[in-house]
Amino acid sequence: MRDLLRSLPALSGTSPGFDPDAAPDDPLDLFAAWLATAVERDVPEPHAATLATADADGRPSARVLVLKDVGPEGLAFATDARSTKAADLAANPRAALTFWWQPVVRQVRFAGAARYLGDDVSAADYLARSPASRAAAAGVRPGEPLGSVDELRAAMTQARARVDDDPGFVLPAWQAWLVVPDVVEFWQGAADRAHVRLVYRRTSQGWSRGLVWP
Repeated sequence: MRDLLRSLPALSGTSPGFDPDAAPDDPLDLFAAWLATAVERDVPEPHAATLATADADGRPSARVLVLKDVGPEGLAFATDARSTKAADLAANPRAALTFWWQPVVRQVRFAGAARYLGDDVSAADYLARSPASRAAAAGVRPGEPLGSVDELRAAMTQARARVDDDPGFVLPAWQAWLVVPDVVEFWQGAADRAHVRLVYRRTSQGWSRGLVWP
């Protein structure tokens, strides 16, 4: 396995170039620009991110999900209240989000407080999803033992019928969350390994930023 892993290419994307001196004052503005570049360069699913959480004992957990919104306060995602990530956030409301865009050799990392956005925002998020997505959420029981894939498909079929019969149905367990970052890092990879790392840190006056060694 070691030989296989060492034989695989790394940093094989094409860098768009990055001048950290020209970076904006707000990291969310730079993130919006980098995300737009990822979309323009046909990066597959650029809105996919790894969300890392930890439980009350500090045990970490990470999974990939889809970003739902970006605003002045932070980055939004949604989950089921019965999920591990929701349980982690209820006990330890801190989180990290990481985006990796291989074709442009870029990574963006966010870390900060996580805040539940409330029942109204959660309901609106749920209803904004496709019927298939709403049925998939309504038909599952996150983390519980499952007897077979057939059982899963049957539950989702029943849930789809419920969603179709009642388009206004909202899953009570659905939750919308916001990660409010206090640290944001932009990483631009380079073929010569002179990777550029620009780190923003929240201050009482706004944001400070500076380069750090790779």
